[in-house]
Amino acid sequence: MHYTLTNSQARQFMLLKHGLIGEHKFHGKQGIMDFIHQVGCIQFDPVDVCGKNAELTLQSRVKGFTKKTLDDLLYKDRLLVDYLDKQLAIIPTSDWPYFERYREVARQSGLRFEGLNLLEKEALAYIKDNGFVSSGDLPLKGQIEWQSGIHWSGSWNGKSNAARSVLEQLYSTGMLILHHKKGTRKYYDLATNHIPTEILTAPDPLPDDFLHMKWRVLRRIGAVGLLWNRPSNAWLRISGLKSGNRTDIFKNLLDSKTIIPVTVEGMKDTFYCQACDVSLIERVQKNEKLKPRMELIAPLDCFMWDRLLIQALFGFSYTWEIYTPAHKRKYGAYTLPLLYGDTLIGRVEAINERKTKTLVVKNIWFEDRVGKTKKMQMELDKCLRRFAKFNECSEIKFDGE
Repeated sequence: MHYTLTNSQARQFMLLKHGLIGEHKFHGKQGIMDFIHQVGCIQFDPVDVCGKNAELTLQSRVKGFTKKTLDDLLYKDRLLVDYLDKQLAIIPTSDWPYFERYREVARQSGLRFEGLNLLEKEALAYIKDNGFVSSGDLPLKGQIEWQSGIHWSGSWNGKSNAARSVLEQLYSTGMLILHHKKGTRKYYDLATNHIPTEILTAPDPLPDDFLHMKWRVLRRIGAVGLLWNRPSNAWLRISGLKSGNRTDIFKNLLDSKTIIPVTVEGMKDTFYCQACDVSLIERVQKNEKLKPRMELIAPLDCFMWDRLLIQALFGFSYTWEIYTPAHKRKYGAYTLPLLYGDTLIGRVEAINERKTKTLVVKNIWFEDRVGKTKKMQMELDKCLRRFAKFNECSEIKFDGE
């Protein structure tokens, strides 16, 4: 089975998969869960200029989304959990057992540091007696000297604050999870207080390295919608994945008919989608007219994980310039791609001024190829009003007004 799509059909397929075109596919709290199960994880980033990345990802596709709803799923319902997947991420709590191998790596790494075990015991005893804690509240004195200590969340050389380091180590080993966040401050609690025992104690469902990597590659294909067998940021943090075994995995997935190849007219690369998405492929081949939506897309949205692919399919070049020196930025530090219908038409830089409850739109840059119309302006106005409401802003102000 091999499908051929036009460029427009390929774009519409990806957007339908993500619920970013036509009528909303995802609604309310259940819609959040459905979407996260579909993509496997959404990337977390603590920067909050006009919403954090995870919130921005969900507001563009989940009708009725609020920041509180996501917080409830994470810290009340505990159906979602903060964990490391594609970088810092939010995953379904039910997926916890699949990441046991990385917690074991962290445990083994911790054994290399003299005195760490004692500090871990002190921290766990304190939390057991006093409840959740942040690094600023945990009474561990001094610093830890890391000498090429490596576990899944990173590596260190030098010294770091003992309380913060111990909490992060215990988080990496799965002894602690995030109880909640307050701004950028993290509060930790015992995982046993919040995650069901049957999930915490479940063995790794895929102890074989190849099967584990295959599961994660398939998951990432589902997260983006269409992917190619090329180096990509979409594969980040899949431990052990190299070009050779990635090719073996793609062949295995093809042989088992778990993924299907897709050719896009005018492009030499072959793309792949999950076999369960064949109905969407066949739908876009019918060329039905889809209701266009105007949406602001998160900088680290899973839809944008492979920016070379986005450039190839959508003709849209995007760089997140937050770490680019100001004098070298082409646009703004925190710009959001602007989607209209099946086209990425530009980018928007907006800031939530919380004290005045004002959404300040600093700039809007349209692509040169975009012809602005009254209908487009109306849709943009509606999009910005929804975005202001999402940020709990009562007013929209354009820079220079």
